[in-house]
Formats: sequence, C-alpha cells, structure tokens
Amino acid sequence: MPPKLDINKAGWEQSEFPVLCETCLGDNPFIRMSKQEFGRSCGTCARPFTVFRWNPGSGMRFKTTVICQTCAKIKNVCQTCLLDLEYGLPTQVRDTALGFVNEAPTSDINREYYAQNMEGKLDGNKSGLDTSKAQSAGKEMLKQLARTDPYYKRNRPKVCSFFVKGECTRGTECPYRHEKPVDNELAHQNIQDRYHGRNDPVARKILGAHAESQGLKPPEDQNITSLFLSSLSPDSTELSIRTQVLRSLPTVQPAELKSVVHVAKSRCAFVNFKERDTCERAAEAWANGLEIDGQRVAVKWGRSKASKPPTPVTSSVAVAS
Repeated sequence: MPPKLDINKAGWEQSEFPVLCETCLGDNPFIRMSKQEFGRSCGTCARPFTVFRWNPGSGMRFKTTVICQTCAKIKNVCQTCLLDLEYGLPTQVRDTALGFVNEAPTSDINREYYAQNMEGKLDGNKSGLDTSKAQSAGKEMLKQLARTDPYYKRNRPKVCSFFVKGECTRGTECPYRHEKPVDNELAHQNIQDRYHGRNDPVARKILGAHAESQGLKPPEDQNITSLFLSSLSPDSTELSIRTQVLRSLPTVQPAELKSVVHVAKSRCAFVNFKERDTCERAAEAWANGLEIDGQRVAVKWGRSKASKPPTPVTSSVAVAS
C-alpha cells in the first residue's frame, strides 16, 4: 500500500532531493547521496521524513538532513544547517531585520498539525516567506550581512573526543580534527532555537556587531533604556510612531514599551523601554534606520541624565551678645 493511502502514514513526507544551501552541498559536482524514506523524525515538527546523507567533499564529514522539506520551505532554510537560503544568515537575524513574526507553533500538539496544513500550500519550490512588504531598511541590512560565498570550512570533521582526553592513537590517520574545542555560548545551540529564531547566540553576535558598526554600540550606563529617533515625517504622531515601533519588533510585547515621547516641533521622538535587553534588541533591529510614515528616520541611543550638583548646606552660627 502506498504511504499516502495508509492512514498511519498520511502525514509522512516523501521527497526525491533535499533542500540544501551551497555550503552544505559542497564543492564537489559529483556527489553520492544515500536516501532513506522515513529515516527519522523531523527536528521541528516530529513527523517522519525522507533522510539524505552524503559527503560534501574530500576531508569533510558526512552530513545529513535534520528537518523535513515542509518545515524548511516554511522558513526558507536549509534542511541541514537551518540557515536562510537567500542570505546565508540565521533565521533570527533575518526575521529581526525584516520584522517577521514567527507563526510556526512550538508545542508538541500543534506543530505537526500546522506542518500538515502548510504542506498543501507549499507546492513545488514555493517558500512560505513573503518579503514584498518588508521595509527597505531591513533588506539593506540583510544585503550588508549576507554571506554570498560558500563557507566550506563549516563542513570540517568534528573534534576527536579521544584527542581531547589525550587517548587518540590514530595520529594523522584519524578522520576527526585534533583541536581543543572552544567552550563558549556559540557552541551551545539547539535545533528548535535556531529554526524558530529565538535565543540564538550566533544571531545575537552578528546583530550586535552590525549595530556597533552602525554607531549603535550600547552605552556602558545600564540605566539607559531609551532610543532617540530624529528626522521624523511632519505627519508623524505619537500613535503612528508607537504602531510602527511595535510592528517592526514582533517579539516585543506592548507592555515592554514604557512610553513614546514625540516632540512634533523638532520632528524627533524618544522611545523608552522598560528593560535594557529589549532596548538593545530594538537597536540591533534598527541599525540601518526605521521607516515611519514613509520616511526613514535615524536612530541613536539616549543619553544618561546629568547628575545634579549637591546643594551646599549653609549653617547659621549664633553669636552671643
């Protein structure tokens, strides 16, 4: 019985070729790729899918697909490295720059149902992302950060665990790397966070470095939780500014925005947040400016309040007559 006619396999995925980026595919034009139908469950929706395994080149490690094609098309990412297919960036960087809202559910109950519904809408090579309504400032930001050339160094073999323990006896014949692993936050990632674009240390490093290069380095004073917007449109109002601020920051809840102070005469505004971390995320997303009422405005960090000089205390002296 064909899998699609079997009630137990109706939602399982079958495919003939994986959705891969150029880096994961490798520089070898002749690749021998193994295919196993329903070889494992998808790392995001947990549905069984067709698993592909191949060696991208000489001296590289074998690579395999970790998510199904439906989930890859929904976010327009590679099935292996989970990076964006167009820009080669983590999904958190892309979604932050373009202001995309992550609509894919994360709970075990809804994610398989959502994937099955989206499978019928994504026929062929159609992507689930619509970038036509994205801001030009976000697209410009992605063009500056885009990785256009393949980074084949990412396909290197993994670090030899026996070498780390000092017990590897293979020497130069060992197929794994003889290096000391670097233990930092970039080494601790998981599929769910990378796919959904949340708490990704690699993305935060890229966004932070870009914001600093654009003159938006976070000030040392941790009490500063406001951003200064200048060159606003004459038609801008406090409501339009607040609306666009929340629209460009889909991960920020309205309660996290403390206030918006609009100075119409000077065509500027102060956006005040309750938490410093939220303010830093906003600065990273607006590194190339923010479009409000059809005009791109400049963004700068607010300044700390100047401390008032202490008031001199005058003491009266009683003079005895």
